Amino acid sequence: MGGLFTETFVASLLFGAVTVGIPLLLAGLGEQISEKSGVLNIGIEGMMLIGAYGGFVAAYYTGSFWLGFLAGGISGMVVASLMVLFCVILSMNQIVIGIALTIGAEGLTALLHHFQFSRSYPRLSEAPSLDIPGLNDIPVIGPAFFERHPLVYLSILLVVFVAWLFRRTHIGLNLQAAGDNPAALDAAGVDVKLTRAGAVLTTGMLAGIGGAFMANVGAGIFVPFMIHGAGFIGIVLAMLARGNPYWVLLGAALFGASLALTTALQVAGLNIPTDVVQMLPFAMVIVVLVLFARHSYLPPSLALPYHRGER
Repeated sequence: MGGLFTETFVASLLFGAVTVGIPLLLAGLGEQISEKSGVLNIGIEGMMLIGAYGGFVAAYYTGSFWLGFLAGGISGMVVASLMVLFCVILSMNQIVIGIALTIGAEGLTALLHHFQFSRSYPRLSEAPSLDIPGLNDIPVIGPAFFERHPLVYLSILLVVFVAWLFRRTHIGLNLQAAGDNPAALDAAGVDVKLTRAGAVLTTGMLAGIGGAFMANVGAGIFVPFMIHGAGFIGIVLAMLARGNPYWVLLGAALFGASLALTTALQVAGLNIPTDVVQMLPFAMVIVVLVLFARHSYLPPSLALPYHRGER
């Protein structure tokens, strides 16, 4: 236990928590937007995976991380558009369609990767970082928080923006009404299906960017099935946050730290079976659900299709 809680261990844990937590944060924020509008987006795992593949391919061939994030966001929106078509427009079962989209994304990306990269497994160069002068010199904390890719800082600012959007704008009120009382929103002259479609597409974009960040910045490589349940953790974060984006940020930090624990323990030199360590994040999900799920808030119309004229 001599290597535990040393400066090296803490630095590795914090750095890994941020790297792993950003995709969870983007997925959780996206899912929160979707759920507020009344759409339970189970397909977010598939959107992240498609985003990871599309983002990696774009970054690999163009050499631009930003184009990779753009391609990841667009890729996620393409999958989200299928969710809009089947669940929002055609009113099909959201859970069934979400699972189908995730399975389809897993098969498609594995097939494309096999034909394109199975023999080479190319890697990207290290992602550029934006250092915050003065703050990046703080021991342990500086490199973990203030020597990061600009998307990390933008993701934190996004939390503030989404919180403002929910509480201070008509868009936030429309999203809330679409999930709580869509008939009232319809009576006010706002298109419920258009509101939900915009929310789902936004979710797909954020999930796709999160997947691209995971592949391009976190790993530097794309491998099939690399999301490993991050999308489902994002769903849990959104459900437990009670509509508050700041709780999504806190949850992403906690789950990111638990996911980063594997690498940190290896750095500390502790001989703990890898399978046990990798189980910890999902064990934490179960514990959190047992302790806090009864206090979570879900919109009354969540996962229920809306048909105009119904009460």
